[in-house]
Amino acid sequence: MTASELVSALIACVVGSSSAYLWWGSRRIGSLADHTPCSEGAFPPVTVVIAARNEEKNIREALQSVLSLTYPSYRIVVVNDRSEDNTPRILAEMQQLDSRLTCVSVETLPTGWLGKNHAQWIGSQYAGAEDILLFTDADVVMAPDTLSRAVCVMRDARADHLVLTPSVRVPSILLGIFSVFFGMVFALYMRPWQVSNPRSRAHVGIGAFNMVRGTVYRAIGGHTAIKMRPDDDIKLGKLIKQQGYQQEIRYAPEYLAVEWYHSTPELIRGLEKNTFAGAEYSVLLVVGGALAQLLITLWPIVGLFLTDGVSAALCGGIVAVSILTAGDAARRHRMPWYFGIGYPVAAVLFVYIVIRTMLLTLMQGGMYWRGTFYRLSELRKNIL
Repeated sequence: MTASELVSALIACVVGSSSAYLWWGSRRIGSLADHTPCSEGAFPPVTVVIAARNEEKNIREALQSVLSLTYPSYRIVVVNDRSEDNTPRILAEMQQLDSRLTCVSVETLPTGWLGKNHAQWIGSQYAGAEDILLFTDADVVMAPDTLSRAVCVMRDARADHLVLTPSVRVPSILLGIFSVFFGMVFALYMRPWQVSNPRSRAHVGIGAFNMVRGTVYRAIGGHTAIKMRPDDDIKLGKLIKQQGYQQEIRYAPEYLAVEWYHSTPELIRGLEKNTFAGAEYSVLLVVGGALAQLLITLWPIVGLFLTDGVSAALCGGIVAVSILTAGDAARRHRMPWYFGIGYPVAAVLFVYIVIRTMLLTLMQGGMYWRGTFYRLSELRKNIL
C-alpha cells in the first residue's frame, strides 16, 4: 500500500465513521414539533431572562416575539449590560407597553465577572422561588407557542434543563455554509443525542434557549460558578449534568430563529470569545485539532486530482460522503442542502478563526469581549 493510499484509507475511516455517527445521532434528537402546547394542568411560572448589550438592531423584534408568547404565566427580565447605543431607549419604550416586562440596567461591571454572565445572574434574581428560568439572547425570535411546548417537554420528560436548537438567519451564502459546518463540529464534539442519558458525560447548552428549573439553577450556584466562562451556555449545561440533573434537547428550527452574525468579519471577531475557551485554553489541543481538520478536509480534494487508482477512488468517496453529510445537516436546520458543497471553505475559515483567536489571546494576554478586557490568567482559573 502506498503512502497516499494509506492516508486516504485512514481519512476515509475517520470521515465514514464520523458521518455515520452524526447521521445516527442527529436522528435520535426529538423535535419540539412533536409536543403539543400545554393546554391543561398546572402552568408553572416562567421568568425569561435576556442579557442585552448594544442590541438596537434586533431587540425590538425579538422582545416583541417574547411578549407575544401564548404561555399564560410568565414574565420577562431584560438586563441592559452597559449598552452604548439606543438599546436603553427601546427598552424604556417597550416597558411602558407591557407590565410583564422588567428592565434593569447595569452601569458598572464587578471585578471577576464577564458582562453577559453577570447580567444573566442579575436577571435571575428577579425570578420567584418556584419559577422556571429561560435564558435567551436579545436577538432570538420565537414563535407564539414555543414556551408552551417547551414547558410540556420539561414536564413529560421530567427534565431539569431543556435546550432548543434554533434556525439561523444568514445574510450571505458563506455564513450559511459556515453555520452548517460549525453545527456539525459542535454536534460531534458535544454529542447532544447523549445528553439525556444519565450514564453519559455528554452535556449541552445553547444561548438561544437554555431553560432550567430555578431550584436546580440555584443548587448548582447559577452563573456565579461560571463567572469567567465565555462559553457560559455550554458550561451551565455541564454544571447541571455533572450534578446529576436530567437534561434534554429538541430540534426547534420552526420555533426559534436567530441572526447569528451579520457579516464574515463580525463572525471572525465574534468567535474570539469562545473558540479558545472551548479548548480550555490548550495550545496543543487547538494546534493539533486544526492540523487534523485541514488534513481531513483538504487531502481528499487534492488527492482526487493528484492521485489515481485506489487513492483517487477513496478521495472521491470521502468528498461525496462529506457533501452528503453536510447537506443532510443543512436540511435538518432548514437551510438549502447545497450548502453542504461548501464544507471545505467553511473548514478552512474555521481553522483560521481558531488559530487567529489563540494567537490573539496569547499575544494580548487575554481577550476583549463586550467592551471589557479579560486577562488570560483570570480566564484560566475558571476551567471546568
